[in-house]
Amino acid sequence: MKTTRLRKLVSGLFLICLVGVVLVLVSCVRSSGGTWYFDSAPLPEGWPELTPVGKVEIREYPSYREAVVTEKDGASGTTPMFRELFRHISTNDIPMTSPVDMTYDDTGSDRMTGMAFLYRTPELGPLGTDGVVRVEDISPRAYASTGVRGSYSDAHFSKGLARVRAWLQEQSTWKADGSPRYLGYNSPFVPWFLRYGEVQVPVVRVPDSGAD
Repeated sequence: MKTTRLRKLVSGLFLICLVGVVLVLVSCVRSSGGTWYFDSAPLPEGWPELTPVGKVEIREYPSYREAVVTEKDGASGTTPMFRELFRHISTNDIPMTSPVDMTYDDTGSDRMTGMAFLYRTPELGPLGTDGVVRVEDISPRAYASTGVRGSYSDAHFSKGLARVRAWLQEQSTWKADGSPRYLGYNSPFVPWFLRYGEVQVPVVRVPDSGAD
């Protein structure tokens, strides 16, 4: 009898916790650019609408400030980079934002070479270095972007990158101009299969061949 009651109590507590988690997640759902995502943290000021999952569109970004660490700065791998960036914003009282910017090698190896946390506003905090972390301003730039759903894995990055590159080859207005990046908008608390991200390639307009 006691065992049965204990099982019912445990089942009840589990159900309550599950309902609580679902309610919290639902309350964080937002819509932008025709796609839905979980609002894990505020976006940088002036951030454009998100890219629909499975589609490729051009997104133009304003100037923003970021804290970045790269392999050249002395950090290697996702966890060490994230740890250094989190230490930086924690000790300098910088609010967390999304997305996290993960830059990849553009030589075809699909290897992450850098990670950046974006500041909420361009005026927040001073420029300079903090250990292996550099704080710098990023100029306005356009990207060919595709939305992806799922974990921030190499496989999802590669699939998104292939989609963007195929789209670039099929049009003549834009051309690639730099290393690809993977923008992760959700924290580890969001189930992996519900996470949203964007795979992007920086682009510039192709000069008009008919211009004088």
